[in-house]
Amino acid sequence: MKELLNKMRVSVLEGEEEDAVALAKQALAEKLDLKTVMDEGFVLGIREAGQLYAEGEYYLPDLVCSADAMKSALAILDEALKKPASGFTSKGKIVMTTVQGDVHDIGKIIVGAMLTAVGYEIYDLGSDVPNVVVLEAIYKIKPDVVGLSALLTTTMVEQKNIIEDLKVAGTRNGVKVIVGGAPVTHEWANKIGADGYSDDAISAVELVNRLLLREGMKA
Repeated sequence: MKELLNKMRVSVLEGEEEDAVALAKQALAEKLDLKTVMDEGFVLGIREAGQLYAEGEYYLPDLVCSADAMKSALAILDEALKKPASGFTSKGKIVMTTVQGDVHDIGKIIVGAMLTAVGYEIYDLGSDVPNVVVLEAIYKIKPDVVGLSALLTTTMVEQKNIIEDLKVAGTRNGVKVIVGGAPVTHEWANKIGADGYSDDAISAVELVNRLLLREGMKA
């Protein structure tokens, strides 16, 4: 079992997407404990990749490959992980999307992988997602946090529009909204009424932890 878990770790760490998928399928076929598979296998790989990136030993392309491998493994395991018998306990639900008109999603994928690594349940809607689809997902999933990514100055306004739509729908107070993307700043986040902003995956994890801890303390 240890050898198999290490292979899972390495598949993500080294960005070997096909290996990660094959190992995830093997975990299901052999009915392995999925909490162990995640905690001691795939998650260790993405955490290590994130740490290497923070230390300057990994570059963005390396982290992207690791995130893609993690995402591919999760796509195989997702349905099984959501079953109570999996033993996987979510720290919270997070809906993530790149706003409409914007097809860039590398940063979002990396952030999603890092948030998964620390125990959050991620619902990645993809890129260039119409605002109405984002709102429908929020209504259906009832996430704790919504992450809105925009990589173009021309699409940043959609972050603001979604927040305004949430206010109109009367659901703004029920969810934390965080924003990110190359042209996005703290000033912009404050201007549009977002709950937070981050400029990289590691600070995004810290931001979500901080927001939900604060919310839990209020409760």
